[in-house]
Amino acid sequence: MTGPGTTGGSAAIRVVLADDEDLIRGALAALLELEDDLSVVAQTSDGDAAVAAVRAHRPDIAVFDLEMPGRDGVLAAEAVRDLAGVAVVLVTRHARPGVLRRALSAGVRGFVPKTTPAAKLASILRDVHAGRRYVDSEIAAAALTEDACPLTARELDVLRHALRGGTVTAIAREAHLAAGTVRNYLSSAMTKLGVSTRYEAARLAWDEGWI
Repeated sequence: MTGPGTTGGSAAIRVVLADDEDLIRGALAALLELEDDLSVVAQTSDGDAAVAAVRAHRPDIAVFDLEMPGRDGVLAAEAVRDLAGVAVVLVTRHARPGVLRRALSAGVRGFVPKTTPAAKLASILRDVHAGRRYVDSEIAAAALTEDACPLTARELDVLRHALRGGTVTAIAREAHLAAGTVRNYLSSAMTKLGVSTRYEAARLAWDEGWI
């Protein structure tokens, strides 16, 4: 007889959900809980809380929204990469091709669009838990045709801070760099990308999925 949180005597796959859209997160949690072999052990609405929840609950799978306040899904995945036995699946509304490269580098095991039906997501989670990887076919196809990123790691880091719209002084403080160094990185990035403002450069890097 199957009891709560079990299926056929086996422990259920434990899941942490992180999505800043409360309605979507709540609905997904309710749908996944209908599956006999899945159990949602925690829900959070931002990336920092997601990392804390994963560290506290040690689930089998963490399902992170790509775009969340605090750490985004990729940064959250990087933050829990050291936890053995925890697989990360990213869901996203906007499947920017360059994000896939970042996600795979962060050890993400699944990458799916938010349009994925709950039943299919449940099946994907089972596959990921079994050690397989799942990448949506359209995202994978787009990633194969993306242009290589011309920016250095430092330039990308500065643009990541610039995306939030701060001043050069604020960016320098956050990136632990001198203001003059930040200006040089921003200028170099703008030149490489053919844009005239740091915000345009940051936005283009974000659109491409480089940051």
